[in-house]
Amino acid sequence: MSEIRIVIADDEAPARKRLRELLGDIEQACVVGEAKNGQEALSLAEQTQAEVVLLDIRMPGMDGIE
Repeated sequence: MSEIRIVIADDEAPARKRLRELLGDIEQACVVGEAKNGQEALSLAEQTQAEVVLLDIRMPGMDGIE
């Protein structure tokens, strides 16, 4: 199976770390970037050609809903 490129976006470092740990149990999951806000997430998703972006709903600046 091919890997799934994932970006994690959350303003809290412990939350990003926990998601990274959980995804580590999935063989096909490949975390290609982490963002602290929505703007960084957009940029990383484009740069890395991520297939999945896990977004926190509430973040400073641009949040996950925007």
